[in-house]
Amino acid sequence: MKADIFHRLQAARRARSSCALVTRIADGVQALVVAGNVTGELVLAPAQLEEIAARLLAESSGPLASDDGLFVRVYAQPARLLVVGAVHISQCLAPMAAMAGYAVTVIDPRRAFANTERFPDVALCDEWPDEAMARLVPDGQTAVVTLTHDPKLDDPALVAALASPAFYIGALGSRRTHAKRVERLIEQGVDPGQIARIHAPVGLDLGGRSPAEIAVAALAQIIQVRHRHDL
Repeated sequence: MKADIFHRLQAARRARSSCALVTRIADGVQALVVAGNVTGELVLAPAQLEEIAARLLAESSGPLASDDGLFVRVYAQPARLLVVGAVHISQCLAPMAAMAGYAVTVIDPRRAFANTERFPDVALCDEWPDEAMARLVPDGQTAVVTLTHDPKLDDPALVAALASPAFYIGALGSRRTHAKRVERLIEQGVDPGQIARIHAPVGLDLGGRSPAEIAVAALAQIIQVRHRHDL
């Protein structure tokens, strides 16, 4: 592996960016693909880049179907879910998301809510949401969901998430509640185009109302958006 590819690979992993190292088996010539950008001497056709992108989503290494002389080694970063609010929905959502392969952190400064009795085996953060977001740094492999119904907690988290490349941002609340939320965010200087990234009411419209059903709907939408099947 040449030095420039090695350094870029290390930088991508430090930045939690998934990437693919493509090697031509015949002579060892390589290219590194990060967010669609290619580094290296190996020239890749558009169809090959599409297949590599699909392999990144599937987190699947192996020879290219279009050219078995090229081997793709995928370095995938685990997706994260940052949940703001240690509420009943979160108690259902956290273990479901963990089973789906997400690294889950529940953020809530109210220690009476965010404790190990209510959230066993879940990473808990008792910082205020804006402080937690600044430390955890949502990236393109991160989903953020706010569930407290309290603007003092949800709004700062949303402002931080909207300023990040988080692939999914969802907020609990009715359409009327969200309309008021939009007004508050605009007053805080958030661009309306960015606010449109928020999925609200959170989750797919499955018709459920219980905390567990809402959690299922939220996780389903997160998975849908992550794999770019959202319509």
